[in-house]
Amino acid sequence: MRTKTLWLAIFLLAFIPAVYAQNNKPVWKELKTFHGFMSSSFHPAEEGNFLPLKQKADSLLMAAKNWQASPIPVDFKPAETKAALEKLVIKCTAVKQAVDGKVSNEILMKYITEAHDAFHTIVGECRKTEE
Repeated sequence: MRTKTLWLAIFLLAFIPAVYAQNNKPVWKELKTFHGFMSSSFHPAEEGNFLPLKQKADSLLMAAKNWQASPIPVDFKPAETKAALEKLVIKCTAVKQAVDGKVSNEILMKYITEAHDAFHTIVGECRKTEE
């Protein structure tokens, strides 16, 4: 009985590193920071509340630039991610300029939606698939 318990314990311990590695992919801090600004400004705008977006346009752009300047983790496709981050910064710049220019909420919604779509391209299409 002790032998079976010992072998079971060895078997389970052998798989802990594999499970741990699988569930602990690199965290891209700048992605999380940007996502915080995007979600707290885009979703209220979807519901007609543009105040958070107008208040956070500077921070959204700064977070996009910081994200672009950060190293790309190994679980992202480097060339595609770099290009998508460049597009994201362009879209966030347009949002900031629109807010500064006091454009209509309709136009502002168009710009923040384009930035939101660029964000989803990065977190979706730029990730490497598991092999």
